[in-house]
Amino acid sequence: MRLKRVVITGLGAVSPFGRGAGRLFEALCAGESGIRCVPDLADVGGLGPRIAGLVPDVDPKEIPRKNRRSMSRMSIYALLAAREALAQAGVDEDIVTGGRLGLAVGSTVGSVDTMEEFFGLYLQSRSIENIKSMLFFRIMGHSCAANVAQALGIAGRTLAPSAACSTGCQAVGLGYECIALGSQDMMLCGGADEFHPLTPSTFDIMQAASVGFNNAPQCTPRPFDAQRDGIVCSEGSGVLLLESLDSALARDAKILAEVIGFASTSDASSIASPDPEPVRRCMEAALANAGIPASAVSYVNAHATGTPQGDEAESRAIADLFGAYVPVSSLKGHLGHTMAASGALELVACVDMLRSGKVVPTRNLQKPGAECAGILLPLTLEDRELTTILKNNFALGGVNCSVAIRRFTHAG
Repeated sequence: MRLKRVVITGLGAVSPFGRGAGRLFEALCAGESGIRCVPDLADVGGLGPRIAGLVPDVDPKEIPRKNRRSMSRMSIYALLAAREALAQAGVDEDIVTGGRLGLAVGSTVGSVDTMEEFFGLYLQSRSIENIKSMLFFRIMGHSCAANVAQALGIAGRTLAPSAACSTGCQAVGLGYECIALGSQDMMLCGGADEFHPLTPSTFDIMQAASVGFNNAPQCTPRPFDAQRDGIVCSEGSGVLLLESLDSALARDAKILAEVIGFASTSDASSIASPDPEPVRRCMEAALANAGIPASAVSYVNAHATGTPQGDEAESRAIADLFGAYVPVSSLKGHLGHTMAASGALELVACVDMLRSGKVVPTRNLQKPGAECAGILLPLTLEDRELTTILKNNFALGGVNCSVAIRRFTHAG
């Protein structure tokens, strides 16, 4: 069976820098930080972090009430990002509703804000009398996918991967496979998450949250840095429109990049601590799927969250596979960790890096930790000829994902 080539024709982003893929890349290139103090976190007993990356200036009322009432913030972010991707790609409503366009959009869990509201009402009285029916649709594990599909009228397949930090990357890979196999002509792919105090609480309990820079929020997280002390949690959504090359050419669509490989593998060594060997195998599998050697990769966009163990494991895996010749950076120093959105949001930025020939360095990286020194870590914005990018994401539970994209040059 001949697999179809898969290209990217639309990008959408809602991030701690605001609305738009353009705004995201502008902020990254300028070295901005999306992290700020969140005073309300002091109200949570025992919680160490006081900082986060929150989405500014989103008005839910621009979404019709009939759709909005079943949406939490994460679904709103996902819908806005999806709309942007469709608009950039020039996809009209007939195509969206025609059955040949599907979506793969996931979150870590359903809306934790809504869960708190639900159980606050229920546990107070042990009664459901005051609970509104729409709460359920915000709590569902597939809430983002279902709400985006409903709001846009999507008639194709709806996938809702939930793989924590690997969700967005896995969604892109699933969409890529759907199109390559001919099951759909287009797929909206990505992830979304909303910030809630229980998210940093999870990492704080595991001693994996950044707590040493509460008074200097723009100085953390610090991926690969000797002073890194953990994750900073954020929110947002990234969505990419993937499309078969045949479809894109028939529509005379502007092609932004090509997806050439994907792998999702399991690290069964630990549910919480990453191992360099499975990380390396995942990257190797993505390159094998793409049919390219490691020497063909121009840049690696690392998952690197700023935790001591995670950054070390990924650094060792990258060094083993690529040596110290391929530039590597993490965007979490700018954005924080947007959880299920991270893979897609960061891949949106990778597409713009590929097109512009700019490598965004890791923000807050001043002195690489000795255990991360075996890879090439740019410290300033660099102009490079980029042809192929490998994007990594790794999640608690041992779910590893890598996606390979390349600059689109011809239709042969």
